[in-house]
Amino acid sequence: MTTATMTAAATVYQQLDSWIDAHFDEQTRFLQALIQVPTDTPPGNNTPHALRAAELIEAMGMAVERYEVAQAEVHAAGLESITNLVARRHYGAGGITLAMNAHGDVVPPGEGWTKNPYGGEIENGKIYGRASAVSKCDFSTFTFATRALEAVAKPSKGGIELVFTYDEEFGGEVGPAWLLQKGLLKPDLMIAAGFSYQVITAHNGCLQLEVTVHGKMAHAAIPDSGIDAMQGANAILTALYAQNALYKHLTSQVEGITHPYLNVGMVNGGTNTNVIPGKVVIKLDRRMIPEEDPTQVEANIRQVIADAATAFNQARHDAGIQIDIKRLLLARALTPLPGNLPLVEALTRNASAVFGEPIVACGTPLYTDVRIFGEAGIPGVIYGAGPRTVLESNAKRSDEQLDLEDLRRATKVIARTLHDLLA
Repeated sequence: MTTATMTAAATVYQQLDSWIDAHFDEQTRFLQALIQVPTDTPPGNNTPHALRAAELIEAMGMAVERYEVAQAEVHAAGLESITNLVARRHYGAGGITLAMNAHGDVVPPGEGWTKNPYGGEIENGKIYGRASAVSKCDFSTFTFATRALEAVAKPSKGGIELVFTYDEEFGGEVGPAWLLQKGLLKPDLMIAAGFSYQVITAHNGCLQLEVTVHGKMAHAAIPDSGIDAMQGANAILTALYAQNALYKHLTSQVEGITHPYLNVGMVNGGTNTNVIPGKVVIKLDRRMIPEEDPTQVEANIRQVIADAATAFNQARHDAGIQIDIKRLLLARALTPLPGNLPLVEALTRNASAVFGEPIVACGTPLYTDVRIFGEAGIPGVIYGAGPRTVLESNAKRSDEQLDLEDLRRATKVIARTLHDLLA
């Protein structure tokens, strides 16, 4: 920027900041209203929240398009109802269109809460509730940053697309992927919901598999008459967890990302305590660093499982367990696209100024819907309202929370960045 441009921008920044400060109580109430409508996924009955969000946004004078996904597609994805939202703000011919995407679906609250997970309670400058930090907060960040821009320095060209979807926990296929496949989104750049202290340009991929171990039920008094699927599952689990020691030797070159990791999140099987289990189902999650090939990763895990099952059966010297493997999710890693540089530069510069400390671009071990835009050739980054780490926010744990000052400042960063890119 030239000196004159920087001076003019500084004046606009001050006006944007002032507008956000003046409307922050309204912004907080908006977020509270979003937290108060549950979106537990599973089961994933998320249309009621979408309709409420659309109602609230339209009350601000912004038209919202509602895209209900057919029940057959929703059920195939393992969910109950999905309505995606798009609020288009068109300012004139030419310029760029920038999309901002946040997801409203969340994991169920679980146990251990000291606050109402759907209350949106405020205490000591923090707002509590499921999705307060990930990522209903960024419905608020993106909406109020857009309103601030239009109130203070409405662009004369380009546009903004506010995109609110509801299946990030299940892979994004009936959310952003669905909207892109239907041709309903065609942005030049995009920002996905994130946290305030890093601009994320790369993230891990994720492979989730369901492994069904088939044995033969039998009475516990005569165990040799059956085939214990639980023992077979134990052999497979031991082999899978052993892979983590190997993964530590495979390091990523992306700052913020370390090495791959495998986790078994669910094990379910058996019929009663006095019955030899005839079937056990294992659900595993394998995080992939950007340098890995997902096809090879999946082939390797399938081979590890097959080898463990074979070794178990050979030790029995007779008919043994049988294995079925089903892929539940393949989320590819995000790698930076060349066109994201103006977005990264604007966000890091503005965030550093607003937060008063260096905010850098880096990677994260999480995976998000932004990868779907990247696969479609749309450069994007992850940035929004939240603390330095997922752990600090209690995301996916009890008493999830968001510091309201992080929300306020992140909204200012987004508003300034929208001005820089659309001016």
